[in-house]
Amino acid sequence: MLKEALRLHMSEMPYPPPQRVVAAARQSLTKLNRYTDLEDLQRLQERLANYTGVPAGHVLLSPGSDILLREIIHTFSPGRKVITVSPSFFPTVQAAKRFAPHRLSLRLRPPAFDLNLELLMTALDTPSLLIIDNPNNPTGRILLDERAVEALLEHRETLLVIDEAYYEFSNMTFADRVTDFPHLAIIRTMDKAFSLAGARVAYALVGQAFLDTLSAFPAYLPQPSLYAALAALHNVSYMRDNVHQIVEERERLRQALKALGVDVYPSHANFLLMRTGVPDAVRRLRDAGVLVADVSEQLPPGFIRVSIGNRTENDAFLIIYKRLS
Repeated sequence: MLKEALRLHMSEMPYPPPQRVVAAARQSLTKLNRYTDLEDLQRLQERLANYTGVPAGHVLLSPGSDILLREIIHTFSPGRKVITVSPSFFPTVQAAKRFAPHRLSLRLRPPAFDLNLELLMTALDTPSLLIIDNPNNPTGRILLDERAVEALLEHRETLLVIDEAYYEFSNMTFADRVTDFPHLAIIRTMDKAFSLAGARVAYALVGQAFLDTLSAFPAYLPQPSLYAALAALHNVSYMRDNVHQIVEERERLRQALKALGVDVYPSHANFLLMRTGVPDAVRRLRDAGVLVADVSEQLPPGFIRVSIGNRTENDAFLIIYKRLS
């Protein structure tokens, strides 16, 4: 049994933020009696604009991408069909079920987990709100390429939301389109690659159709979160070095699991989807001190999602998994 549980269930970055980020968050604690200044929020929008290449006026802030997605579904679902894929980021699925009067879920079937673009285009027969995570969570698969996005953007009655929570790991983005296409929104987070899961800083890069409505609800981020995000964006090289290490570890772990005969799928995120033959794998791993994501609500039995830890954590996971299999 491990002294401390391995947290391989939340797709967190295993490396803490640099000291300058921690120091910035700590320094802000002296201002906890004050609401965040609008000027500081604008500074973060400008810094994100510089990072993304999208004008600051098209950048919206939020304490969490799940909150952004929920707000979009709640705001735009009346009078529209909400289309998602399955499996998908679970809070998106929950929000669609909760708020969308008209909902369609397109199944991604193993082993390819491909998006049937022809079927999707057929579904856009009425005004729609289409939400796709790219890379997909929990498969790690890229679902949208240039051809697919161009075809979707031709449907002017469709609001297209692309969840790019794992952009830094995939290097696939359509952020450069938002100023030209009012019906496009890109959702991102600093939780993952920037080691700020505890700060909960997300942002949307939005076209005018989204901006006209969502900009009326400014997000007052907590002081520590705001200052941590500003410091993290001051020099992104630390984040990029960590992402590089995670990608290398992801591929090393995937090959090691394949050598054990496990069905493990290629990923463009910071996790791996695997189909295990270990009965009751999530519980047994938890009992052994390893937390992994149970995706049984959206996928057939045997599928689990394993976040990529540091090398020591990944080796410990392999050792424990071998014992159980």
